[in-house]
Amino acid sequence: MEYKDYYDILGVKRDASEAEIKSAYRKLARKYHPDVNKTKEAESKFKDINEAYEVLGDKDKRQRYDSLGANWQGGQSWTPPPGFEQYGFGGGQGGAYQSFNFNGQDLGGFSDFFSSLFGDMMGGSARGAQGMNFGGFDFSSGTQQTRSTRQRRQSNQPQEDLDVTKTLNITAKDLFEKKPITVKFNNVEKCTQCPPGGGFCSACGGTGIKTEQKSIKVKLPPDVTEGKKVRIKGEGKVDSYGRKGDLFLIIHFKDSEYEIDGFDLTKEIEITPPEAVLGTKKDISTLHGNIGIKIPPKTSSGQMLRLKGLGLPKKDGTYGNLNAKIKIVIPKNLTERQIELYKKINES
Repeated sequence: MEYKDYYDILGVKRDASEAEIKSAYRKLARKYHPDVNKTKEAESKFKDINEAYEVLGDKDKRQRYDSLGANWQGGQSWTPPPGFEQYGFGGGQGGAYQSFNFNGQDLGGFSDFFSSLFGDMMGGSARGAQGMNFGGFDFSSGTQQTRSTRQRRQSNQPQEDLDVTKTLNITAKDLFEKKPITVKFNNVEKCTQCPPGGGFCSACGGTGIKTEQKSIKVKLPPDVTEGKKVRIKGEGKVDSYGRKGDLFLIIHFKDSEYEIDGFDLTKEIEITPPEAVLGTKKDISTLHGNIGIKIPPKTSSGQMLRLKGLGLPKKDGTYGNLNAKIKIVIPKNLTERQIELYKKINES
């Protein structure tokens, strides 16, 4: 049978660490994943990659494989050395791990070389009887799976949720300028770089959880409203096979200057009691620039003055309105004379 150089398949040195082996495996698995790579050679390479990692990612299997020596060359004809005959797929365990199933398509099984070396370590285990799973890829038993069997197994093994939902605080200025908004957030997810055999992981500090800081630019739709959920495709979490979830942004209007109601805005305008009684002119800032407004005499606190066309942009190119909400405030630095005048007004 043909000798398999698992180190060469993963592109690592024979003294590679567990972390280096896992990193190489992840990169190749993403590259030749059947969902991503549709070339004819992808299926074969994907099988070889998983077989190589099944051996080199397991301490005991790697030790047995390394005992063959480092001078074998890939493609050579190989016969198990003395002492390895006992490891074949014989007797009641025959046929274990003979079928590699992906989405109902039979891709074949582990190589004869693998079977000769590791039959005893795979066939008799509970793991072997139930099938082996690499992130959703089923190395099943020799019996061909039916669709209902696959569906039952899939229902018992839910897919990892890769979507991320965040709240996005929006100001009136953000909506008015219609420019892309920079969104920064942290993704907290399971570490995918931890050594397969255990041990300290420098990527997550041994916690098993990794925090990733992300910053993306988002262009909001023109009709965005409070509570609306905006989907940003492919900006969620990423699993070890390169599959990406989506980012969902829940819009929340948060503005210290304006109240936002659809395309209309409301802004408080402060005036003094004399200005409320006698009327006045005020210069105010708006999203459209600074303007002067006239406040009529006898204006009460809470009264609204509608300023047409000074709100947010609409789809048709027009604008909503700006409501100037009057708020009467008492100056804090009143003089004694001003207080006496207020007393006289109150007495009259």
